[in-house]
Amino acid sequence: MFKKISTAAAAVLLAALTACGSGGSGDAGSSGTPNANGDGKITMGFAQVGAESGWRTANTKSVQESAAKAGIELKFSDAQQKQENQIKAIRSYIQQKVDVIAFSPVVETGWDTVLLEAKRANIPVILTDRAIDSDDTSLYKTFLGSDFVEEGKKAGEWLKANAAGAKNVVELQGTTGAAPAIDRKKGFEEAIAGSDLKIVATQTGDFTRSGGKQVMEAFLKSVPQIDVVYAHNDDMGLGAIEAIKAAGKVPGKDIKIITVDAVKDGMTALAAGEINFIVECNPLLGDQLMDLAKKVVAGEDVPPRVVTEETTFTSEQAKTELPNRKY
Repeated sequence: MFKKISTAAAAVLLAALTACGSGGSGDAGSSGTPNANGDGKITMGFAQVGAESGWRTANTKSVQESAAKAGIELKFSDAQQKQENQIKAIRSYIQQKVDVIAFSPVVETGWDTVLLEAKRANIPVILTDRAIDSDDTSLYKTFLGSDFVEEGKKAGEWLKANAAGAKNVVELQGTTGAAPAIDRKKGFEEAIAGSDLKIVATQTGDFTRSGGKQVMEAFLKSVPQIDVVYAHNDDMGLGAIEAIKAAGKVPGKDIKIITVDAVKDGMTALAAGEINFIVECNPLLGDQLMDLAKKVVAGEDVPPRVVTEETTFTSEQAKTELPNRKY
């Protein structure tokens, strides 16, 4: 699910924060004394994308809880899906002389300058959930997260095997320029290439439920025949369900729906048959992130790319898994 983290290597993908978080830039507040003050405790600055979805909320909670469990002081900021806010937060963490910086990039490009500042300050950087597009892989120590391209391929392969005469697909893309949006689109297109399936309309819903609903309403008015909705996350798919119902159609039957994430609300809709297939994207990256943070602060070697293990779900599988879902 990761795109050009760079043409050469991969980067750190760490767990995302935010959701219930606050602040648009800089330090959103945390207690304790940073290691720079000599107490020996690791201090991490984390710049989260925002709180745009149930996935992000679960991701933020995972990072926060894992930091507390690991004894790492967490300085957290919510970028509210704006790159400029993340850059301000990272610069604030550099000024505060934190021990390690982790962030989930809003978009892929435009990070070289601020990450070079962190490098010159000898503060290691870990990428979480999303990759960056940079030729200088020395700007970060590792990238922790899902393989977004593979997620898109899984969605497309399932659809090819279960198309049952479907041809016209509308696509609800994630945030423009974001790695998961770019890569989930790429993987899906590669999977359906050579089949009768084709994407007849595509537009960003910005990974939000309201955005998915709004875009789907427009598709229903402008596209004569829609057989399938491919949404880059559950929240946009859930918004599409609202629009489909309002148009007098039955989601999951009149129009097949495929999404990515497998958060509880999405799994509930899948179990009910309103979504047909979900590709999992695991948000619980906190423990892995804290382990990587301790290693890079200690100067240990870490893999340039750490991929999380994930699966897929049909309606029947969702009914079995749902009671155990943690997010």
